Amino acid sequence: MNDRSQMYVGQQQVAGSVNKVLRNTYALLAMTLAFSAVTATISTMMNLPYPGFFITLILYVGLLFGIHKTKDSAMGIVLTFALTGFLGYTLGPLLNMALQMPGGGEMVATALGGTALTFFATSGYVLSTKKDMSKLGGLITAGIIMVVVAMLANFFFQMPALQLALSAIMIPLMAMLIMYQTSEIIHGGERNYILATVTLYVSLYNLFVNLLTLLMAFNGDD
Repeated sequence: MNDRSQMYVGQQQVAGSVNKVLRNTYALLAMTLAFSAVTATISTMMNLPYPGFFITLILYVGLLFGIHKTKDSAMGIVLTFALTGFLGYTLGPLLNMALQMPGGGEMVATALGGTALTFFATSGYVLSTKKDMSKLGGLITAGIIMVVVAMLANFFFQMPALQLALSAIMIPLMAMLIMYQTSEIIHGGERNYILATVTLYVSLYNLFVNLLTLLMAFNGDD
């Protein structure tokens, strides 16, 4: 086999591996979103309380750590469902608050629609253009660190204006994260579909929460 043939076979193998990661990622993402929707519905219907900022943070970080440790095993999938199910449960109190407001159902539907539109637009753009978005990595990391620090500060100072500012920042930040993660998959930078799924799910979760938060704030000002 000559060098050109070997190069072609190698390219085909890489393309096959990328397509497999992409298929598995979207399949697992669809299942976790469905599971999260179930836990969110149960939490909403039962009017379950929000577990609290620090409990949520500890469980979130703990489950993320566990997923990274077990990313190459079936336990990684189990922990991914545990994480997404828990985050779905935390949506219950926010959904109840929104649904009690005038036009609450419409706000929830608008937030869902905006989240879906953002996901399909950003991921579709990267998949169709095949653009390398790796340069966004540093900006996204810096943005997330800034938001986390500001969120911790706002937990103590309780400034509504800061909360709205953070929500406004998080929306484009999560859109960029979807583009970055999709690019990492198609360019071979991310070969683990469990980690890719978690990143995309968290991006969608944050998009929805922050869109709904802004819609509720604007509705309350009317």
